Amino acid sequence: MSDSASGDRANDHQASDIAAFLYEIGQLKRYPRTGWHTAGVPRPESVADHSFRASVIAAVIASLEGADPQRAAFLALWHDSQETRTTDLSHLTKKYVSSLPNEAVTSDQVSRLPRALAGVITAAVAEYEARETPEARCARDADKLELLLQAREYTDQGHPGLRPFLDSALSALRTEAARELAAEAMRQGYLDWVSSAMEDSAMEDSAMDDSAMDDSAMDDKTTEDRP
Repeated sequence: MSDSASGDRANDHQASDIAAFLYEIGQLKRYPRTGWHTAGVPRPESVADHSFRASVIAAVIASLEGADPQRAAFLALWHDSQETRTTDLSHLTKKYVSSLPNEAVTSDQVSRLPRALAGVITAAVAEYEARETPEARCARDADKLELLLQAREYTDQGHPGLRPFLDSALSALRTEAARELAAEAMRQGYLDWVSSAMEDSAMEDSAMDDSAMDDSAMDDKTTEDRP
């Protein structure tokens, strides 16, 4: 067999394994965050929902803390990726059921992937779990701050009894930026931003109307000045 044919077969095999991994990651869109079920939320967010906003929050916290926002967001992106195989275990469940460390689950998940790609993922998970870099600390705070935001949203939507979620998240925050953001999030309602956005739009519309009136006045004056 020629080297070219052998290389093509290897590439086909890699593509097959990568596609299978991407399908596996898609499970995170379907697995619910089970702690919310325990708290009485009938249709809670998915693991992927949580991971997306946690990644955004990680970038925000890192920017405020002087860390690398792109790296922090990347770490947060993978922080619950193991749950394709373990599902989301609530704190109550973990009292009775233990699972392998996240690094071990990740190692199994990426075992068929090309070495370079597997290394990128395992390194991100290991860094997050070690909690030693500024980016890892920002990503871990993002996980907790996202929990707090979601608990506030569910509370405002009429789901009672979520104070333990809020207290747990608040007590776990380590960075100053995350603590400040948490305090502000507790002060705001989860839809306050809509009113602000509407006010901004109204101000822009008013400014455009004033500009149009000024242009009209200039046109009238130009017409009057003509011989």
